[in-house]
Amino acid sequence: MRTTVEISDEQRAQLLKLAAQRGEKGFSSLIREALDLYMKQHRARREAVANALRVKGSFSDEEADALQESVGKLREVWR
Repeated sequence: MRTTVEISDEQRAQLLKLAAQRGEKGFSSLIREALDLYMKQHRARREAVANALRVKGSFSDEEADALQESVGKLREVWR
């Protein structure tokens, strides 16, 4: 599918240079790869947040305090 996306002259030049290094005339495949990578990372971030929210409240107050104290001690000796 064709669409119009506005990019800077510098971005276009860099894309054309990279495409040429790969033996390609245009940079459409680079854009598709970049979009695929971005969407994969976006999904991973959303999943990480969802996983973190699922465990919210799973520690008792005592367990949370003990973990916080343990982390504090580790940070004191961390380089």
